[in-house]
Amino acid sequence: MNNDMKKIVKLAMSEDVGDGDLTSSLLENKMIEAEIVCREKAVICGIEFFNLCFLSIDSKTQINWNVEDGSMVNSGEIICRISGLAKTIVTAERVALNFLQILSATSTKTAELVDLIADTKAKLLDTRKTIPGLRKAQKYAVQCGGGVNHRMGLYDCIMLKENHILSVGSLETSIKNAVSEFPEIPIIVEVESMDELRSALAIKDITRILCDNFSLEELLEAVNISRGVYPLEASGGINENNIKKYAETGVDYISIGSLTKDIRSIDLSLRFSS
Repeated sequence: MNNDMKKIVKLAMSEDVGDGDLTSSLLENKMIEAEIVCREKAVICGIEFFNLCFLSIDSKTQINWNVEDGSMVNSGEIICRISGLAKTIVTAERVALNFLQILSATSTKTAELVDLIADTKAKLLDTRKTIPGLRKAQKYAVQCGGGVNHRMGLYDCIMLKENHILSVGSLETSIKNAVSEFPEIPIIVEVESMDELRSALAIKDITRILCDNFSLEELLEAVNISRGVYPLEASGGINENNIKKYAETGVDYISIGSLTKDIRSIDLSLRFSS
């Protein structure tokens, strides 16, 4: 992700700094020290993005971390210390914190949900509902929180939904075409009813079946009739309030878009050391 990271950080810094940081130009450019404090319990993620924001301005900036990506920290904990020129630190501060807050939010939310289903066999998946430009970064954050990545994009998995199937004519033909054109690529079929599930179970070459918006009762039945045939994924309307019940049906995977799209930034602050 290194080259992608550099491009993302360069764009983020450019949109913030533009032709120059006017306020920091007024400062005496002396060496200072600062620290990042986490104001709430969180799983930290985004250290490399954070570092690159400062190093892209001054490669001599020193950043010493007390944690690593995936570490659980408590409120009030100092997670890193920075030593560098005053102008560098105040210029890079906001963008660096943006990356760290957003990615830590994803890893923290993932960890909370993973913990809720820890005593079941279900694995928590992310989706493609990510912040534009941060797809790989947020999926990495999901891993840091103990989750599992779904497909990265449209290029590494075939996922047949209702409109795809309707445009071809049938599920059987859709899968036949997929296997013929891309024999090594996994195939996921989305179903929205028990009848559609039964039809999918009768077809060969599927990797996984996604049960979209199934009730708990329907999912229980789906797990029973699919056992030994294909693994099942549940999605739609699942959140922290009901994820445990869905996991207890015996489903293999649960995918939740809110891991990456409905997040609340972790409260972090940069303060100068006295």
